[in-house]
Amino acid sequence: MGTAEEMPGEEQPWGEVSPDAARRLLVAAVEAFAERGYHATTTRDIAGRAGMSPAALYIHYKTKEELLHRISRIGHDKALTILRTAADGEGGPAERLEAAVRSFVGWHAAHHMTARVVQYELDALGDEHRTEIVALRRKSDAAVRDIINDGVRTGEFDVPDVPGTTLAVLSLCIDVARWFNAAGHRTPDEVGTLYADLVLRMVGARPRNLGSSPEPQK
Repeated sequence: MGTAEEMPGEEQPWGEVSPDAARRLLVAAVEAFAERGYHATTTRDIAGRAGMSPAALYIHYKTKEELLHRISRIGHDKALTILRTAADGEGGPAERLEAAVRSFVGWHAAHHMTARVVQYELDALGDEHRTEIVALRRKSDAAVRDIINDGVRTGEFDVPDVPGTTLAVLSLCIDVARWFNAAGHRTPDEVGTLYADLVLRMVGARPRNLGSSPEPQK
């Protein structure tokens, strides 16, 4: 995330986390996990980034894994809200799938540091926390799958394998967090537009006019 990244709908990064010291530690953990990976990051690294002593961290989080779980839970809740809002929105399947992909990809690009931690550090969670997060991921999968199933039923989509296509769509969107470069030539909105067009083509829908394609990112 970095201190410049903010979660949608919040006045400050991770605004739902309190007190301020706990929020600062969480922001520092996101930065460290995204840059170094969970296992290579120490509690001393996190506390140092937050301008605190290592002992201060344990006042708010019992373990490093608890910090990761908090980050993962908030991130997955945000992602699920984005997808469900699109799935439950107005319009036909193509319009809802476009909205889902555009928003989901845009979030992964705008919050690429957070998304890298949320999406790629799942295996570092303990069994109980991992089970909880996997359940949220299945709900996200179901939101996209429901849209694609609707499109197949109405004849708008040509998809012989709905579960496999759903996995492909989500994998495509999530991978944005791995490569997105905030200093590149594409904005998060532009990447969202591009990927929405790609996914509509993937499901055999007739792409609507989503705007001109941006220049390739270097």
